[in-house]
Amino acid sequence: MTITKTLLSGIAALAIAGCSASYSGPVETTAAAEPVQLVNPPARDPSELQVLFWDDQTRSARFREMESWFAGHEVPASANPRELPNGAPLPSALQAEIIELMTQSGASGVMVIKNGTTRFESYSLGLGAEDRWTSFSVAKSFTSTLLGAAIADGFIGSLDDPITQYVPELAGSSYDGVTVKQLATMTSGVAWNENYTDPTSDVAQLNRFVVEFGPNAIVEQMKQLGRAAPAGEKWNYSTGETNLIGMVVENAIGLPLAEYAQTKIVEPAGFEGGLFWMTDPRGGNVGGCCLSLRLRDYARMGLFALEGGGEGIVPDGWFAAAGAAQVDFQNGGFGYGYQWWTYPGGNYGARGIFGQSITIVPSEQLVLAVVSNWPTATSSEYRVKWGGIAAKIAAID
Repeated sequence: MTITKTLLSGIAALAIAGCSASYSGPVETTAAAEPVQLVNPPARDPSELQVLFWDDQTRSARFREMESWFAGHEVPASANPRELPNGAPLPSALQAEIIELMTQSGASGVMVIKNGTTRFESYSLGLGAEDRWTSFSVAKSFTSTLLGAAIADGFIGSLDDPITQYVPELAGSSYDGVTVKQLATMTSGVAWNENYTDPTSDVAQLNRFVVEFGPNAIVEQMKQLGRAAPAGEKWNYSTGETNLIGMVVENAIGLPLAEYAQTKIVEPAGFEGGLFWMTDPRGGNVGGCCLSLRLRDYARMGLFALEGGGEGIVPDGWFAAAGAAQVDFQNGGFGYGYQWWTYPGGNYGARGIFGQSITIVPSEQLVLAVVSNWPTATSSEYRVKWGGIAAKIAAID
């Protein structure tokens, strides 16, 4: 498989995403309405692909059209899109508060679904209902869902399986003895530095490994990592490890994540628009980042999780476990599940840099989907404010 200049440059630029190792190649999927297609945009100057250094205006434009800048798989919309009927609008004062926070935080779209009906939907920054917006690490929760599907389908025996069973190239490294569950909860104990401002960090070294090893970059990089703690004893955020989850799934099922997502997420969740998911140098998908959806389909993903994922798609109770604090941060109810962030009160969600999020409040049958172009990649202030909005919505009828 040829690695294009655009693809290599894109993966190098997206150090926030990482890449994965050798993928076995395409296998025929089960019946689908339309096939998944590979998108290869024109070659770009690498300087144009430095996502973390795009200015505000550039981000607002390009977050809507990442498929024009990076190679990936295009998954068609569901043959049977899920209806999202309108319900009673939120109180006018709460609507005004949401719109004010949208303006303040650079949100491009906000959607509220409660008890199965749409209570609020608004767009900004040139985004429309039929446009897509990038996810960043919200994609991690999609990858987690596909992990659950692979277990339900029998491709992966158990969360307790060693990851070397599925990625044997890691044998003899710090990942010996690490389980799939420890990857899913980011408790492998393997040292990983995800500081985007540190040029010596593991994330910043991605480009060097891609240039040197191409499709084998992530395995070669992960094999060199040392151990920070015994497996299972320490939580450490690592996009590299979500990419390993993606590789575990792809190696087990023999398909790219995007192709598996067509039958395990897009169709059963009833997405009304297509899904775009970036590829890495092996031709598989970037497990830890970089899919694009319509705002309404992010909300549908929230409903899919809220309702348990559909019959037979994931193991019974998967989302209850995935959205529970498998790791307790000892911080007032916050924690981490299987690639979902967990919040006080049994709530959980997916989130990505620059303000992407899906917040799920099971007790109130609430889904809050937000896509954004925050002024900075991370902001605890805006996270707290959107959490406050979710609480206010949950408190109303």
